[in-house]
Amino acid sequence: MRIKITNLYFSVSDSFVNLYKIFESMIIKIHPDSPSDREIDRVVKILQNDGVVIYPTDSVYALCCSLHSKKGFERILKIKNINKKEATFSLICDSLSNLSDYAKVDTPTFKVLKKNLPGAFTFILKASNKVPDKLLSKRKQIGLRIPDNKIATGLVKQLECPLLSTSIRIDDDFIEYIGDPELIEEKFGNFVDVCINGGLGGVIPSTIVDCTNSEFEIVRQGKGELVF
Repeated sequence: MRIKITNLYFSVSDSFVNLYKIFESMIIKIHPDSPSDREIDRVVKILQNDGVVIYPTDSVYALCCSLHSKKGFERILKIKNINKKEATFSLICDSLSNLSDYAKVDTPTFKVLKKNLPGAFTFILKASNKVPDKLLSKRKQIGLRIPDNKIATGLVKQLECPLLSTSIRIDDDFIEYIGDPELIEEKFGNFVDVCINGGLGGVIPSTIVDCTNSEFEIVRQGKGELVF
């Protein structure tokens, strides 16, 4: 069986279609400034049952599952048509204390994180032993985020563990990321359990900062402007 969806960043394999029949996702509207606990709880229950969710951050919309969901992780790999070695995921946390559970953070690094988070940054840090091996690079590093987005952090808080997250992109020379949740649902909704409509999102990704060496390195300049 073949499905043609134009301008997608990822493709859908025949095996994925056979394994996961195409279905219409649930669309849940959540106010970005005052998220409803009831609606957050609806999404969390799906995440607790190996669900894959499209959700907003402070930069771009992204795909996520629970950190502890092996099935959710494998589904996202199939959705993006990549293998584990090609995968680049971030952990979404809701606080610095939550983040420090999953990374080794020294005092100078902590001070920089505190000045910039929550915010549109992905900090590459040395991973703690709480991070599953499947997510680690050869150098035992992991990207961590605390988005300045109440929906994202509300999901993490209610789920009581980080989200495993990867951004949604389209293969286009001019517009890589999609900010319109209705367009996102139209293009990707058939492959996930829930698409959260949290209002118009951004099209500029997070700034990636490598904190694993003595000097911080901005790997990708995105929305966030790093403050020291």
